Amino acid sequence: LQQISQTYQAPDSFSSTQWAGEEKDSLTVFAGDRVLYLVGLGKAKDQNTIATSLRSCVYKNKKSFSSTVGLDLHFANAQKKYDADKLLAAGVNGILLGRYSNNLYKTDKPRKSGFLAASAKIAIFTDAKGAKAKKSVEQAVILSEAQLRVFDLVNKPANKKIPATLVAHARSNAKSAGYKLTVFSGNAAVKKGFHALHAVGQASPNPSAMIVMDYKPKNAPITVALVGKGVTFDTGGVSLKPSSNMHLMKSDMGGAAAVLGAMEVIAKMKLPVRVVGVVASAENNIGSTAIKPGDIINSYSGKTIEVLNTDAEGRLVLADGLAYAKKAYKPDIMIDLATLTGSIVRAIGKPAAGLFTKNDELSQQLYNAGLKSGERLWPMPMWDEYADEMKSDIADIKNLASSPNAGSITAAKFLEVFTDKHPKWAHLDIAGQAMNENEFSNQANATGFGVHLLVAFVKALS
Repeated sequence: LQQISQTYQAPDSFSSTQWAGEEKDSLTVFAGDRVLYLVGLGKAKDQNTIATSLRSCVYKNKKSFSSTVGLDLHFANAQKKYDADKLLAAGVNGILLGRYSNNLYKTDKPRKSGFLAASAKIAIFTDAKGAKAKKSVEQAVILSEAQLRVFDLVNKPANKKIPATLVAHARSNAKSAGYKLTVFSGNAAVKKGFHALHAVGQASPNPSAMIVMDYKPKNAPITVALVGKGVTFDTGGVSLKPSSNMHLMKSDMGGAAAVLGAMEVIAKMKLPVRVVGVVASAENNIGSTAIKPGDIINSYSGKTIEVLNTDAEGRLVLADGLAYAKKAYKPDIMIDLATLTGSIVRAIGKPAAGLFTKNDELSQQLYNAGLKSGERLWPMPMWDEYADEMKSDIADIKNLASSPNAGSITAAKFLEVFTDKHPKWAHLDIAGQAMNENEFSNQANATGFGVHLLVAFVKALS
């Protein structure tokens, strides 16, 4: 504090202030014609704490900021604990995300002035230098802007978000980021063979869609397929959900949002890996044409599925998405993300998402990407004994296990069938992460979980 006081000519009383500097804690100091905001980092182990702490501080105080804000990273790295360029990127990300406002549909929106104006500027004081520092800032801006768009997309309610909304988001990104977009919607999806996807959405007036994004740089050594569950609203269907908190089912496309955001970032960063993003989107509605418990449906893979519970719909849309990605693109690595089960939240809570794979190398790569991005994963078992729970007497497989135990694992074993034994496939159950309590709202709010994680994973491959 004494060094900060000397640098910024703070009042004499400041240096003796008893401030612990805990994580996300902040202290406001008036120093002449400037206002200093000290951001606590606690016992930060990596730059992700800096990003989240800055985000919190900026969000709480942004309305009082001037149009130019300075960010001094020297004190955070006084002991050279962090890579200067990574610290710089984290700082930019934290500040830009802190400008977010979840006021999409408010009619009395405040005028965007000061730091919220489009012309606002950030002056950064850092040890990072040269072209590498410039690249760190540019990539942090790309990531942050994509995350902000994902926040808005996930926060949209069902009457403002249907499968066509996700198509529009992908189409906008295709133009700005430069990837190829193919969409199979409505009857075209049925003709293509996406029968499980169609079954989930058949009671909705809004056509289901399989959205395929292909970022293909020259001479890419490997191909990665990212598959996202895009259920824009989940009533549970005939197996109706309880009304309590059903409004939060607007976030049941959190996996799709992560894929959409990651595809935008990966393409704009021009990473040297071919990445195919597949979003299987439907609205799980109720009505006379809805699928019913006991129905037998077909799938893109050719396998038949006995539907025991229409609220286990996410795995049905993913079944077609995974099978299509595997057959059409023959990827070296496949990863799917889905807000799939409440079981994973009961198993490991909300600090991490569930990681399911039999491939130890892929497990470690994803785990490391989780640590780098701050979007953590925890490995779960995938033993074959769990697959016995999914055997059906009258179809190739059923969509719900025989017992209520290990629900997140048996759901993963269901999905595994539609990967056709792909040697490098992983399933990420993000049911506890896509929407959570945070500084942006008094209730659950979009987190953008998965975007940074997937980008970190692909970056590590390049």
